[in-house]
Amino acid sequence: MYAILDIETTGGKFNEEGITEIAIYKFDGHQIIDQFVSLINPEKEIQPFVVNLTGISNGMLKNAPKFYEVAKRIVEITTDCVLVAHNANFDNRILTTEFRRLGFNFERKTLCTVELSKKLIPELPSYKLGKLCRSLGIPVSSRHRAEGDAIATVQLFKHLLNKDTAKEIVKKAIKTDNGRKLAPKLLNILDNLPSNEGLFYVHNNKSEIIYIGKGKNIKKTVNQLFLRTSKKAIIIQNKVTSVSYEETGSSLISDLKYVEEVEINNPKYNYSNKKKLEKIEFSNDNLLVIDKGRQVGEKSVILIENSQFKGYCFTDLEYQITNIKVLRTLISPMENSIQNRFIIKKYLQKNNVEKLIRF
Repeated sequence: MYAILDIETTGGKFNEEGITEIAIYKFDGHQIIDQFVSLINPEKEIQPFVVNLTGISNGMLKNAPKFYEVAKRIVEITTDCVLVAHNANFDNRILTTEFRRLGFNFERKTLCTVELSKKLIPELPSYKLGKLCRSLGIPVSSRHRAEGDAIATVQLFKHLLNKDTAKEIVKKAIKTDNGRKLAPKLLNILDNLPSNEGLFYVHNNKSEIIYIGKGKNIKKTVNQLFLRTSKKAIIIQNKVTSVSYEETGSSLISDLKYVEEVEINNPKYNYSNKKKLEKIEFSNDNLLVIDKGRQVGEKSVILIENSQFKGYCFTDLEYQITNIKVLRTLISPMENSIQNRFIIKKYLQKNNVEKLIRF
């Protein structure tokens, strides 16, 4: 679970800033499930350059709640969450300082979308939130206001989760302190899984991925795994402490991601099943395979360019599909392997997709 946030402050000397606005979106890795947005009375003057930057004036905050009045709500919405922010060190420092003034020790794990973006989307001209979102075709409203910047960070974080094939982000957020007995533990795990198509990742008590699976109905497929009596299934049932998942909305994306992520993560209980395949080439030099996404209004996109398979992405904006420069930035790269080309060719031969765009 993640608490994606943005904070605006008064400016001023280090560790003497006051919060003027905060926005927190509780995000389960797939959708926003709770939110808190509020102006805050910092009980001190805002620096003039900050007023010009954010548009938040001293007068606007006169009747806003003071930090101690919203502190309980902030604790509640961030409990058991990893804090995610663009320049997370700043936002976390501001929060811990405010709570320290109240005599409360506020400690949360953090993830920084600046650092993640540099790692997962290298070679962009700028990693400032506005310019980064522009490169990815992510709309940003109310720039330098907490709500607008936090919502943009949510959308950015979704893209980063897609690109994180090693699942380092998910591993950091996994809870491992599960002391329940086996049967109730498995039932509890099933309760938190969706009935949608995608992949699932079985974690042990060290957050390691020990098994990766896929299915048209994630909950049903995991349930079948928990009901099996084979030696491997029983070992997995005994070792599992948590199951994370990633919805794909598409069997094609599931098949491609499954092959890649088993290769990258090398889970202990996945067995290699590589087949010898003949060389496969794409007849169309440049092709977009557009199909349904994970939710209504979203599309999945497969990019083939210069007869080479480049990767996939999800998008809910037509602009991101029609602008090839933006689309290339969104794409999560995948190997142009014979196996991946075979998966795509076989899928297109047997299934209808929403649209094929040649460019």
